[in-house]
Amino acid sequence: MLENLFGRLEELYPDLVNFRRDLHMYPELSFKEENTPKKIAAFLSTLGIEVKTGVGGRGVVGFLKGGKPGKTVALRADFDALPIQDEKEVEYKSRIPGVMHACGHDIHTAALLGVAKVLSEVKDKIEGNVVFIHQFAEEQLPGGAKFMIEDGCLEGVDVIYGAHVAATFPTGSVGVRDGYSMAAYDSFEIEIYGKGAHGAMPHLSVDPLVTGCQLVLNLQQIVSRRVNPIKPAVLTIGSFNSGQTFNVIPGTGKITGTVRTFDEDVRDLIEKTIGEITKTTCEGAGATSKYNYRRGYPALWNHPEESKRVEELANNLFGQEKVIHIPQAMGGEDFAYYLQKVPGTFFHVGGGHEYPHHHPMFDVEEKSMLQIGKLFISSAFHYLTDGKVKPDQVQVQR
Repeated sequence: MLENLFGRLEELYPDLVNFRRDLHMYPELSFKEENTPKKIAAFLSTLGIEVKTGVGGRGVVGFLKGGKPGKTVALRADFDALPIQDEKEVEYKSRIPGVMHACGHDIHTAALLGVAKVLSEVKDKIEGNVVFIHQFAEEQLPGGAKFMIEDGCLEGVDVIYGAHVAATFPTGSVGVRDGYSMAAYDSFEIEIYGKGAHGAMPHLSVDPLVTGCQLVLNLQQIVSRRVNPIKPAVLTIGSFNSGQTFNVIPGTGKITGTVRTFDEDVRDLIEKTIGEITKTTCEGAGATSKYNYRRGYPALWNHPEESKRVEELANNLFGQEKVIHIPQAMGGEDFAYYLQKVPGTFFHVGGGHEYPHHHPMFDVEEKSMLQIGKLFISSAFHYLTDGKVKPDQVQVQR
């Protein structure tokens, strides 16, 4: 039986759905993935692909050596879930209380496994090599990408492509962008140390609650008054905890927040200025403080040449009207670490669902796996053959 690569991928669609739904029913949290990498490794092993497990901790890497010498393409999918209760009523609802795939990583994983199976069936016709990177712990700092890179997952890799299903994008759409696409993702924590007292005797206290309120307001002036307005930045206070009862002035307070930036100079400025304002605000009130700033993922910068490649392939595959030039987003993604090492791009495909990511009713159109798969296959062949060979020209014989 002869068919092209896309036809073979579509034939495998029911298997991909089954694999995705199994992952959806049995999700695992970041840095606690045990069974998921075993399932991935077992699948890849049946394809005759060289498999390495425990990469960077819990990662899985498959290496497909083509029949002809050439360059090496890496394709990446993540597989961790989130600490959210699955509230939707479907047959594949999460069986693990308080844990669900609320971001589509199960979709990414199943799609990449489908690509691996299709490419393994034509490996003799591939000019070069393909590396399948299955990454753990994308959702939680410091992320799995950093550790997998340190463990060698990008050795010999010339280019890398990654994909993310976008729940609220229309079904069938593809989102592309070159340059900065997603922001650097940092967090901070401030502890305020005052002096507690009876609520009726405020003059005997150093009130960390009032001081904290003032500090929150002062910090909001950093982006509006210290950062160049043509450079995007976000500083958000996510929590402020102080005190336990109505008539006692507490002795301590704690503030946490997040910072999102693209420009490294802006990132440095905000980190430094939070510390300065915290110190002066607290000292002015007679309190002391402890400030900790934690740098997370860097800003994700898509290489223009590879972004253009994916855009043109998406135009040809799905129609120009389906391709969206997406704006910059302040969300973070540790795929950025890969792009600091090798050229590549990170694109999105439409999930066609009403509920956004990280929502307890999250779900997506499973056909998005075919879009991811077709773009992965097309990108790999286009890069490895300099555009001379198209996937729909390659025949699978079974």
